Order: sequence, then C-alpha cells, then structure tokens
Amino acid sequence: MDLPILVDSNIYIGLLRRGYDPVSVLFEHYDTTNLITCGMVRLEVLRGVRVPKTLDRLSAFMDVMQYVEADAQLWSEAIALAARTDRKGTPVSATDAFIAACAFRKGASVLTQDQDFKYIADLPLLSLPAGIW
Repeated sequence: MDLPILVDSNIYIGLLRRGYDPVSVLFEHYDTTNLITCGMVRLEVLRGVRVPKTLDRLSAFMDVMQYVEADAQLWSEAIALAARTDRKGTPVSATDAFIAACAFRKGASVLTQDQDFKYIADLPLLSLPAGIW
C-alpha cells in the first residue's frame, strides 16, 4: 500500500501560478483518497486565492481530504523537529517543520518542490511528474 501523501502548499500555489487547476492535476496523477492536508497548508494556499470559483473548488477539495488535527503534542513535535534541523546547521522554517510533523504523524510522504524538506531526516519526499513543473 502506498504511503499517504501530504500535498505541500507550494504545489497548489505553483500550479495555480502556471495556469493549472491543482484539483485536476492531483486527480490525474494521484489516488486522491490517499491525499492529506493540514491547517497550515490550507492557510498558506487559500489566503492567496483571489478568484472566488477557484477558492470554492480548492476549499471543497481540501474539505474532503484526510485532515491532520493540530494539538499540543503536534506542536511539540514540530518544535523538536525544527530544533534538530537547527542543531544540524540546516534550519527549516517553522511552517515547514509543522508540515513535516503533520506528515510524520500520518506516516505520509510530502509532495513538494521545496528543497528545505530534504533537511528533515527520514521524511519521504515526492515531486510532481516531469513536465508539469
């Protein structure tokens, strides 16, 4: 069985900027029942969408995805993860640390174009298929 996939915000944003419909791209290339999201990704993506129809479509898509609930333990895990990368001399943003903690909680890969995630030990990473990006 494939790992769940947490779709990073830069995938949605990058696809939108390139004129793609992220929902269609994800439906075409991934088992959408296996996709997950978290509040941080929703915040980063949906805050910047200016077209109401696109906002509604993305919001509805994310509403039916598996969702990682943020609790005090998850925030502690994100803090510890960020501290480890800091100590290794490869710091990642607080946002990336939180998204990675969400992925670890669900045993998920992260679909991303953000190279900072490679500094997070044992985090499985995926990229979009060739030709899309």
